[in-house]
Amino acid sequence: MQKFGQDGLEVFKDIPYYAEHGFSSIPKEEWDSFKWAGLYLQRPKEDGYFMMSVNVPSGILTYEQAEALAGISRDYGRGIFDITTRQAVQFHWLEIEHIPDIFHRLEKAGLSSAGACGDITRNIIGNPLAGIDREELFDTAPLVKEIYEFFQHNEDFSNLPRKFKMSISTNLHNAAHAEINCVAFVPAKKMIDGKERVGFHVKVGGGLSARPYLAQTLDAFILPEQVKQTAIGITTIFRDFGYREKRHLARLKFLMADWGPEQFKKKFEEYTGILETRGEDASKAWNAGYFYGVHSQKQAGLSYVGFNVPVGRLDAEEVFELARISKMYGNGEIRTCNSQNLIIPNVPDERVDQLLQEPIFFRITVHPRSFIGYSVSCTGIEYCNLALVETKERMRRIAEFLDGQVGLDVPVRLHMVGCPNSCGQRQIADIGLQGVLMRTKDKKMVEAFEIYVGGTLDNGGKFNDKLKGKFEGETLPAVLHEFLTYFKEHKKAGESFFDFVQRVGLEPLQEELDAISGRVGQLVS
Repeated sequence: MQKFGQDGLEVFKDIPYYAEHGFSSIPKEEWDSFKWAGLYLQRPKEDGYFMMSVNVPSGILTYEQAEALAGISRDYGRGIFDITTRQAVQFHWLEIEHIPDIFHRLEKAGLSSAGACGDITRNIIGNPLAGIDREELFDTAPLVKEIYEFFQHNEDFSNLPRKFKMSISTNLHNAAHAEINCVAFVPAKKMIDGKERVGFHVKVGGGLSARPYLAQTLDAFILPEQVKQTAIGITTIFRDFGYREKRHLARLKFLMADWGPEQFKKKFEEYTGILETRGEDASKAWNAGYFYGVHSQKQAGLSYVGFNVPVGRLDAEEVFELARISKMYGNGEIRTCNSQNLIIPNVPDERVDQLLQEPIFFRITVHPRSFIGYSVSCTGIEYCNLALVETKERMRRIAEFLDGQVGLDVPVRLHMVGCPNSCGQRQIADIGLQGVLMRTKDKKMVEAFEIYVGGTLDNGGKFNDKLKGKFEGETLPAVLHEFLTYFKEHKKAGESFFDFVQRVGLEPLQEELDAISGRVGQLVS
């Protein structure tokens, strides 16, 4: 069943006409079709400005690509350059008249926005350290590139029931957040014919939004040369058997929940042939996608440097400067992380200290403070039509306030989202902050937040739990300050927030939050 009179990707053919005749020439019923080109109308839709997401497979950008993206941001996007939780780059304020030139620039740089949004295969998340990682089984960047290019502009897979998110990584610390992807290839080993082989296990059916699911592992061992066929097979199953009747039940996670791993494996082996059974999981503890500091690469004499980008937002001139620095000190690459941060790789060890003296690294630092360094935010009401509240700047202000008020011996991961769709991935946060609208005692509607605690993707993952109450946005900094002060006063030395929640349980935390709300005086249940 097609959603429009034509395939979603056909919008690429229509855009030159709309660009020539202006925004008013686009029929309202066609606005949603722009998602297949990576374009959303930002708030308010009638003003005719677009957000655009650009795919960055594995998060790897060349110097030329970084320069091209910075130029688009500067020339057409009011200088805003956001790194997303899927390693993509997002622009704002784009006008239809400029889209053809933007597409031309992207194509010339080897980039694309096709499938960055819409009911189609999305940007493929990978290991941002692919090829340089001392803790990867092997370099997955070529695999990601091959499979990404197979699905690009592929009309056999451009009308899926809903969006389809994939990750491929052999980083031993689950840098690609396997459990929240529709399908994830994760590092594994197995003895086959007396020889140890490296490859993947496959997790299927993860996803967030209002009804989150953790992906389940299939009883299969996938060799590198089988990944493409496996990815095609699973995507085909989703296309042909995924639920289409009700959009809110159309993600692969619901099909997987109904079928279970055994039935799903049986079906996809019809596409791949009989596969080896599961081997040994090679994963270690989850690093949440953070790579701060200077680290030795697998290549002798070279290091990569991991930087914090506060809530993922840069401006175009900063990106130009980062590109210059990456070329001067490295090989020109910049790598984006799903924690909304970045890495500059391939820096000769003897040049690292000089690189770190560059003025830009006073803001974009290798040693961020505990809260701003571990804060994630979606786009929020500033640009997104789905959001209920402002998030991006609010999260930055709150994190910086907490860094000035609460000193901790461990980081606390704060994720803020503006709606239940959870682009900011609040379910996996230590403290998740979900925006809602709330009626105050004097009958005014205000922006507010619910608080969730104790999320992780360690050991298969656990989503965080909701505490009762809604807090006005204006009082949220004070509430979090007191809540985290309670954590500081009752935690053990070196104890993480997640371990603290598991040790004390939700009831004492709820009691403390209730007491805080009484003191702050702004809680409405």
